[in-house]
Amino acid sequence: MRIGELARRTGVSERSLRYYEAQGLLTAERTPGGHRDYPDRAVDRVIRIQELYAAGLHSDKIRQLLPCMRDRDGGPSAVATPRLVSNLTAERGRIDRMIADLERSRETLDEVIRTAREA
Repeated sequence: MRIGELARRTGVSERSLRYYEAQGLLTAERTPGGHRDYPDRAVDRVIRIQELYAAGLHSDKIRQLLPCMRDRDGGPSAVATPRLVSNLTAERGRIDRMIADLERSRETLDEVIRTAREA
């Protein structure tokens, strides 16, 4: 499928898809005319990339993890290693710390709001 079709099917801009390719997260064959030609499985791959970005992972980490994950369900592939578990556990810990920081910020903001309402 061409880049426009992949963009339409995933809701991701063509610019982002080109960026994913430049970062080594997504690959495409080239037609004789030089156009990108993505396999159908690219839809699952792009969705997986989007989920990992939304979880706060950066492209270098995603590039390390993608070969160890199946695109369709995100589970580990046959080449997954204990390193995958270690990396994902570390990322989960980072996300947990971010959530705790956000909760503290929300509590502080709530206190300021209560104080301002009482004034």
